Amino acid sequence: MLRTARQKRVLCRSCPVARVANILGDSVSLLILRDLLEKPRRFTNLELAYQGISSRTLARKLKILEQCGMVLRTPSAKHYPRVDYHVTQRGAALRPVLDAMRAYGKKYL
Repeated sequence: MLRTARQKRVLCRSCPVARVANILGDSVSLLILRDLLEKPRRFTNLELAYQGISSRTLARKLKILEQCGMVLRTPSAKHYPRVDYHVTQRGAALRPVLDAMRAYGKKYL
């Protein structure tokens, strides 16, 4: 069944899976959360870990995750003006999802 653009937008707003996919539907966001769940990191640490991703893209993804309340950006206690990125409680709630994805990848891919 073909849907109009308006019907697709309404469907996306009403579907929880579509809303989450809109935020986390790319590998960069998932990798950022995976790494921040391990420990807080600085932008430069993340940038070095994802060498195939431009600084601009990484900054944009971090900003989106911050705006959605999944990541917290805090000034570094030791090295001002550097900032540390931490996963929030909302972001940490995705740990079981990422663990399930890891298990699926090990088993089937």
